Amino acid sequence: MGEFINIGSTGTQCIGAYLAKPAGKPRGGVVVVQEIFGVNPHIRSVVDDYAAEGYLAIAPAVFDHLETGVELGYDEAGMKKGIALISELGFERPLEDVASAAEAIKSAGKIAVVGFCWGGSIAYLAAIKLGMPAVSYYGGRNTQLVGMQAKAPLMFHYGFKDAHISAEDREKVRAANPTAEFYVYDADHGFNCDARASFDAAAAKLARTRTLAFFAKQLGG
Repeated sequence: MGEFINIGSTGTQCIGAYLAKPAGKPRGGVVVVQEIFGVNPHIRSVVDDYAAEGYLAIAPAVFDHLETGVELGYDEAGMKKGIALISELGFERPLEDVASAAEAIKSAGKIAVVGFCWGGSIAYLAAIKLGMPAVSYYGGRNTQLVGMQAKAPLMFHYGFKDAHISAEDREKVRAANPTAEFYVYDADHGFNCDARASFDAAAAKLARTRTLAFFAKQLGG
């Protein structure tokens, strides 16, 4: 359904992005922020899914700042390289890429952002600094952001069995965002991704339903 395009980024640099268009007039726009594994087949399928629901959807290839065409697998080697890339990249350039991606699809009308794992924390940061309605799936670095006030509505999805995110850390995020929609599933980290051993079909389906309801509410259309 989708295609790779180039979008502007920091300074004069361009990065890639995966874009998928709905069949008719867009109900709004959605920026999808990747996990640490790049704009891989799973992230592209998420973009395609939102387009099928009527949204103009785009996933910026934020790793292009460091290395083009990064698509990592969900194994030890992929995890190791992904962690190294995000450690070098930081938060600010990906946040700028979210803004650039939103600019690229501004014709769709109102725009929200959704992110997964590391991208879930970037999505949370976009609500804080860019004022974009945001959905954060199991953002492992969310606790680093709780001292800042969000400027837009938020939805959080977490897995109860997630060994990477403690119950204490979840509650810090909940307490810092009392008006946010906050959900915890009987599932593990990465439960939304059907390419991972931790995939939980029931949790993924329910979280998707809630996310689409959030988009409908915040974006109109």
